[in-house]
Amino acid sequence: MAMKASSHKVLSQRTCSTLGKTASVELFCLRSRYLNLSNNIPFFNMRYCSTSSFEESSSVSKRRSRGPVMAAKKAAEGKKQEDGKYKHTVDLPKTTFGMRANSIIREPEIQKLWDDNQVFKRVVDRNNGGNFVLHDGPPYANGNLHIGHALNKILKDIINRYKLLQNYKVHYVPGWDCHGLPIELKVLQSMDHNARKELTPLKLRAKAAKFAKDTVKSQMKSFKRYAVWGDWDNPYLTLNPDYEAAQIEVFGQMAMRGYIYRGTKPVHWSPSSRTALAEAELEYPEGHISKSIYAIFKLVSAPPTSNGLFEEFLPNLCLSVWTTTPWTVPANAAVAVNAKLQYAVTEVSSPPQDVSSSVGSGKKAVGSVLKTDQMKPFLIVASDLVPTLESKWGVKLTVKKTFLGSDLENCRYIHPIDNRECPVVIGGDYITTESGTGLVHTAPGHGQEDYVTGLKYGLPVISPVDDDGKFTEEAGKFGGLDVLGDGNTAVIKYLDENLLIIMEEPYKHKYPYDWRTKKPTIFRATEQWFASVEGFRDAAMHAIGQVAWVPAQAEKRISAMTSSRSDWCISRQRTWGVPIPVFYHVNSREPLVNEETVDHIKSIISQKGSDAWWYMTVEELLPEKYRHKASEYQKGTDTMDVWFDSGSSWSAVLDKRDGLNYPADLYLEGSDQHRGWFQSSLLTSIATKGKAPYLRVITHGFVLDERGFKMSKSLGNVVDPITVIEGGKNTKDAPSYGADVLRLWVSSVDYTNDVLIGPQIIRQMSEIYRKLRGTLRYLLSNLHDWKPEDAVSHSDLPTIDQYALFQLENVVMNIRDNYENYQFYKIFQIIQRFAIVDLSNFYFDVAKDRLYVGGARSFTRKSCQTVLAAHLLSIVRVIAPILPHLAEDVWQNLPFEHTMEDGSVAKFVFETRWPHANENWLAMHLEEVDFWGKLLELRTEVNKVLETARTGKLIGSSLDAKIYLHSSDADLSSKLHKMCSSSNDADDLHRIFITSQVAILSEEGNESAEKIPYSGDCLIQGKTRVWVGVSRAEGSKCERCWSYSTKVGSFADHPTLCGRCYNVIDIQPLPAVAAVV
Repeated sequence: MAMKASSHKVLSQRTCSTLGKTASVELFCLRSRYLNLSNNIPFFNMRYCSTSSFEESSSVSKRRSRGPVMAAKKAAEGKKQEDGKYKHTVDLPKTTFGMRANSIIREPEIQKLWDDNQVFKRVVDRNNGGNFVLHDGPPYANGNLHIGHALNKILKDIINRYKLLQNYKVHYVPGWDCHGLPIELKVLQSMDHNARKELTPLKLRAKAAKFAKDTVKSQMKSFKRYAVWGDWDNPYLTLNPDYEAAQIEVFGQMAMRGYIYRGTKPVHWSPSSRTALAEAELEYPEGHISKSIYAIFKLVSAPPTSNGLFEEFLPNLCLSVWTTTPWTVPANAAVAVNAKLQYAVTEVSSPPQDVSSSVGSGKKAVGSVLKTDQMKPFLIVASDLVPTLESKWGVKLTVKKTFLGSDLENCRYIHPIDNRECPVVIGGDYITTESGTGLVHTAPGHGQEDYVTGLKYGLPVISPVDDDGKFTEEAGKFGGLDVLGDGNTAVIKYLDENLLIIMEEPYKHKYPYDWRTKKPTIFRATEQWFASVEGFRDAAMHAIGQVAWVPAQAEKRISAMTSSRSDWCISRQRTWGVPIPVFYHVNSREPLVNEETVDHIKSIISQKGSDAWWYMTVEELLPEKYRHKASEYQKGTDTMDVWFDSGSSWSAVLDKRDGLNYPADLYLEGSDQHRGWFQSSLLTSIATKGKAPYLRVITHGFVLDERGFKMSKSLGNVVDPITVIEGGKNTKDAPSYGADVLRLWVSSVDYTNDVLIGPQIIRQMSEIYRKLRGTLRYLLSNLHDWKPEDAVSHSDLPTIDQYALFQLENVVMNIRDNYENYQFYKIFQIIQRFAIVDLSNFYFDVAKDRLYVGGARSFTRKSCQTVLAAHLLSIVRVIAPILPHLAEDVWQNLPFEHTMEDGSVAKFVFETRWPHANENWLAMHLEEVDFWGKLLELRTEVNKVLETARTGKLIGSSLDAKIYLHSSDADLSSKLHKMCSSSNDADDLHRIFITSQVAILSEEGNESAEKIPYSGDCLIQGKTRVWVGVSRAEGSKCERCWSYSTKVGSFADHPTLCGRCYNVIDIQPLPAVAAVV
């Protein structure tokens, strides 16, 4: 906007404006992102607010006319007015709805209202739009909830509440994972040493069950406080007998299909927990450092097929290997090479450079074999790695001969510890030249790839390590040593003393840790029960492609994990869990498991629970057919992996409970569940039913602090959801914000990525919540005397009101689309922009005049109230899934009853339905929409000239001003001129600008224009030039509305009133004093 503060003409070239071409494009992009009309008209072509900041708009708004309102408020408060003859004729807003949420008291009251009236059940029973089942992934019943739990459960509740408004019968059964090591450890940690000695399996199980059930009660209370609706009276617990029986049934079905087997193979083993672990029970913390070694194994012979290839180098030829687990060398059974790689016999032809230093300080240490004066051995390494190894070892390696890896197959070398002969074998593609030497030390008892290679060659599976992670007697001189501690060191020392180590160096890499004890694990071959994923992998991969994944990239993630997954170790060596229902022959150790035995155990557990496995005898547990052989069998002591527990929930819950669907409509959990619950549920369902247990899967990220750091008590950055809701001990530092503010935060984040939270973010959410509450309070308070029968038909509404409904309908449509697409953060943005900023800056601002001083029964006031009621009823319902307490609080303070289509009165907000689409509201002509876009852009520019005039002391409030407009666009000029003499007061141009008068000039440079003290020009929509002038308003100030009018003084009985106010007073007797809120 180019401005002038004199009578001189504004130069035409000064048309730069904040709403010029660039700003117009930005505004269009911002708004059309979330509002699109069904007739393809971008909603925000309407441009009904300024691109200036909300703060700027607010500051301008505060300087606009509020005279009659403030005068009436002061009068109502008993403050003295110099002249208040008409103060009681102002229709002030009234409502019982408080500005302060008082959430610590009000939210529990609202929740009690819902519970007392069984609102959730009533709505579900009434809805008839089909079932919607969001199947709950069970949180672990182990301690207090964290902010991640809140994110997860609130996301689910937002979806469920939206589906309720969409007329679905929503079924949500909360669940808990109640078995497993963490609970067992909690019980053991609570007991002293003597008490642990007397602990029997049944006593431990009883204590674990009590701990789990107590935790469920505590967590359930918190979830309810978040305002999460569900079947809390009938949750599913994995320790319930009916659940355990369903899990046994799934195990039996998989076993009968041949997918369950017992075998000795390496698995992730946790010495700290003394049990096998599944991949989902591992974590890979940063910063783990292993002691790696470059070792040599002496070659002693080559097969006849080698045709004397290595003859000249024997007996001084060695295989050079690299390993990050020296403790596995006692279990070595072979050295593997890649058949397609080129290898070289190299000669160490120069003494080592000084590359040694203390390993403890993170440096390398050269082995004794390079330090000795003896003749250096010839070393076999991958040809491509020669330069790298020369640099690393500090030696010169002279290549003497090259050959393919296939030429090494069936060569023999001496085991570095027990002197037996071992073969060189061909491994897989896991052998590369990216690191190491190109030759891999192979111990089938301690590695998955090693095990697979070992099967191919019939290698022995050696694993001389016990449950505690210590070497057994089988490891000879290393027996009793901890493989991750002094045992590892002892093996390195022994190898070096025997001139078998070239170099030792620390190696930083990702290493699996037990997610519960936070201690490193090992690969160890033990007898375990496995689910053969290979048997149904293809079916699982096909099913993944049939599921809708949100976000879309989640499909690639779970596909990659499933396609590469090895067989699933489902057995655990713990007491607190569901038993693997298998008997073992006392002598042969052959397992007894068939359809009859599994069905019999299932029937027992369904009645008595899984404790029966521990207190009943073998004879009682066996079916009648086998009881005469009871003395020949023993019960197994393994329990099932907890992922098998939770992975069977589709069977125990979806497939067994009345009213639920299998597969579920939706699973929603954290992104870590691609390798956890999503996958275990998929595998068990595919193996037994042949299809996925879910139609759609949504994943969310983790919650980090405001700086993007992981939360930890040591950093002091943990955000406790209950503290956010109810406040902390120090209410100044940790005030109570209420559950709705926490839920508003959940809606504000793009949960498909990691999300941030902290004190500053929560304060921002609280401020947005406060402003939204203010918007709703404005609507309620200005409808205190309105009833549905007062509604004005759409065709009779002033154009400004039709335009407001047009905007509203588009907002509701776009919010619905984003609920359907689960993009809640876009809903947050729409609500914040529309309900908090845009409505306040324009429609509410303009509406106050006709609401307060237009006359209680005037047409323009009733038409405005019709629009306000529509906004209230729509906004309160579209925010209800996110802010249920606020929505219900508004609903309980409605000044009128809302009648449903069936004639019933909605007593609670969720008894209503989603706002019906109104085609009449969308029927505004494109030309009219475009004109209002221009008009509201022009309004912003007019406000800028008014502000300049106010700064120059020409006017105080905007009602002190008269506006002059000129446009070279004849069509725009004609429409503006028409609005200056509108048939209804609401559409009058000076009401839109909140000034006393507006005049449309035919020429910008005429004599009268030269005398206008303040003016400027602008480009509307980047192309239409409009000149704006401001002068003092003509006439005198009306005592009642504070507008200026030449009619003031024309009415003998009311000489201080303008024509409009005179007409209002003439037909409206003076009311009693209005209460002001």
